[in-house]
Amino acid sequence: MDVIAKENLTGVLLALVSSGFIGASFIIKKKGLKKAAATSGVRAGVGGYSYLSEPLWWFGMITMIVGEVANFVAYAFAPAVLVTPLGALSIIVSAILAHFLLNEKLHAQGVVGCVMCIAGSVVVVIHAPEEHPINSVLQLWNMATQPGFLFYVASVIVLVFILVFLYAPQYGNSNVLVFTGICSLMGSLSVMSVKALGTALKLTFEGKNQLLYSETWFFTFVALDTFNTAIVSPIYYVMFTSLTILASVIMFKDWADQNAGNVISEICGFIVVLSGTILLHTTKDFERSSSFKGGYASSINSGGYAPLSPTLATRLYNGSSEFTTHDEEDAMLADQISLQRQG
Repeated sequence: MDVIAKENLTGVLLALVSSGFIGASFIIKKKGLKKAAATSGVRAGVGGYSYLSEPLWWFGMITMIVGEVANFVAYAFAPAVLVTPLGALSIIVSAILAHFLLNEKLHAQGVVGCVMCIAGSVVVVIHAPEEHPINSVLQLWNMATQPGFLFYVASVIVLVFILVFLYAPQYGNSNVLVFTGICSLMGSLSVMSVKALGTALKLTFEGKNQLLYSETWFFTFVALDTFNTAIVSPIYYVMFTSLTILASVIMFKDWADQNAGNVISEICGFIVVLSGTILLHTTKDFERSSSFKGGYASSINSGGYAPLSPTLATRLYNGSSEFTTHDEEDAMLADQISLQRQG
């Protein structure tokens, strides 16, 4: 195995570590929120801040930060077409831990979704291109200023302006594709800068100081508009990952040395991972919808307040970057109804 192949392997391992930590952080923070709500009697979703004094919640935050750092470093070793699709594995970790630690049952469909994500990821890893050797940040700058990538950047900027000023005011609250599209488009550029910055830092640590170049600081500035790898809803995942792969293929020429069979295999692997992610979320949404229906009936029978509708809950879960908070509120809904009955 040559050096470049070893760097690919390092990137894969870092991406897996990132998914593990990020997936675990969901469960840890959720348990911290439930513990804080049980102690104070006020949930975070209705203005409670007691979770800020809960060590378990902070441990979950630290776990997520470690995962984000591992994801950042992974881009310095492996192509984005390899690292980005592996981000969906965090939902597998979250689903398995939730099954054992939160008593959220992982049904047959969920197991099939997990298997599909793993199988698709294996296909992506096997057929992924090797990282091209980069010796200077100036080489990265030449890639970023080539006509094809500049055209992509210009197209992204135009589309973002159209979405922000024409569609967001009118359809932003009713169509999840608007804000998801904005985040995905800008996120694809952010990943390219993150990869460039990670590579520059890697070269610096190897003794080739890249901090002397202004181009390094430009990539740093763009990378500050970072993306959230912890968001794995199907709509965001397919848009963000597809655009990131497209940007990487244009800028880094990831598929230039690959034959058609490997490229097609990578695309098929990505589609399998996407299908598994959708299946997992479909299972979650079905369970959430059922719990809302049961909660609604119990609430009405006990004279309490009706919870949010399944449609609204699903939209909040799939379209909002704050889905963790809403997911926590849903998880504690049964406790809330029980308290209403006692009152």
